[in-house]
Amino acid sequence: MAVKVTAHLVQLCYEAALKSFWRRESLRKFLRQSHVAESHLATWSSEESKRDFLDRTFAALQRSDKGKAVIGAMAISLAEQSSFPDLRNWEDSAIKIKEAHNAVAELKAYIARQTEEVRTQRERDAIKARVREEREAAQKQRVSIDVLQQRLNDLAPQMGTSDGGYAFENWFYDFLTFSEIENRRPYKANGRQIDGSVTVDGTTYLVELKFTASQSGSPDIDVFRGKVESKADNTMGVFLSMAGYSSVAVSEASGKKTTLLLLDASHVYLVLGGVMQLVDVIRRVRRHASQTGEAFLPVSSFSG
Repeated sequence: MAVKVTAHLVQLCYEAALKSFWRRESLRKFLRQSHVAESHLATWSSEESKRDFLDRTFAALQRSDKGKAVIGAMAISLAEQSSFPDLRNWEDSAIKIKEAHNAVAELKAYIARQTEEVRTQRERDAIKARVREEREAAQKQRVSIDVLQQRLNDLAPQMGTSDGGYAFENWFYDFLTFSEIENRRPYKANGRQIDGSVTVDGTTYLVELKFTASQSGSPDIDVFRGKVESKADNTMGVFLSMAGYSSVAVSEASGKKTTLLLLDASHVYLVLGGVMQLVDVIRRVRRHASQTGEAFLPVSSFSG
């Protein structure tokens, strides 16, 4: 433990040293153990009092960082005292020991206050650093979200075109990566084109993307359900149609033990607006499907 060598600490350390040792040789031994230079100890003549020598010693120690470190170590050592062997067997031992206890108690209390102030300051510094990191992370995320949103807005004129569909596919997987959701980009399985997959909470979802100008209908649902149900039992599907769904499509996707979750542009913009994380949007729709059998939960009903 290190202490800050202030003028007050020096004074308290001086008093504790003066009161804790009555014999010159006991004080000399303590100073030697505290790494006061032997050359300095040798200057203590028999005519010089303990108080005068300590005055001179502490003045010399304060002139250098090394000397201040000696005072700091001396203060810690003095504060750890619980008994005073050198003060025993004197006529006024009780008075000497009481004064030594008081001096050491003051020094110990001051060091404790210093330690608490340092700990508190460190905690404040840690909080400031964490807040700064969180703010920087939020700013970085905001920039990324803004870039993703601008890219999506730029794709709007291409909605319904083949090129627009491919560009939206690339955008969506960048969106998943930004959202830190485990994903696999488009692939073919048994000759069938799969728009990719995502994994959330241990469940794998096949992905179907529609960047069309018109709503997705029941034929789109039937084709995608066939892809999903041809896979392992725990496989589900996430269908994202930016233009939404016909009522018949929603009805076709829903039902007991539905394997499909339906998302539209409003779910995407909920994430881009910083309201929810994408993983939480998927969880919310999944929970609704499990509870009601309905594959689609509009954003307006999320609070319900």
